[in-house]
Amino acid sequence: MKGGKYRIGAESGVSLSGLIVVLIVLGALALVAIKVTPAFIEYRAVKDAIVKAKADAGSGSVREIQQAFDKNAGVNDVSAVSGRDLVITRDGGTTEISFAYEKRVPLAGNVSLLFDFAGTTDPSGVVAAKADTK
Repeated sequence: MKGGKYRIGAESGVSLSGLIVVLIVLGALALVAIKVTPAFIEYRAVKDAIVKAKADAGSGSVREIQQAFDKNAGVNDVSAVSGRDLVITRDGGTTEISFAYEKRVPLAGNVSLLFDFAGTTDPSGVVAAKADTK
């Protein structure tokens, strides 16, 4: 084979050290994914719980909305937010529910990730700020 690209006896492929590096990187990414996934599942459960609380309690009192949220959040084992942490507003006769919280996910040793989660039932997507109670 004249002018061929490949030499007879030449080896091609990934070296052992290259394979180890790739496996270490994939392992680190898998570790992060495993530790972060529960935080996002809980965030999704909180968003679903505020939608259900709004539908269940409707235009009820603030306490009824908080109880409906606690009931729905309890089903999904939500511990990051309770009914007391919700911001409940009424504009023009419609009730909107908002929440915001931080979740710290420890990775290894003193390294952790901090997530700021927020959500609302308001169609505009604006999360209401909680008034200071000091």
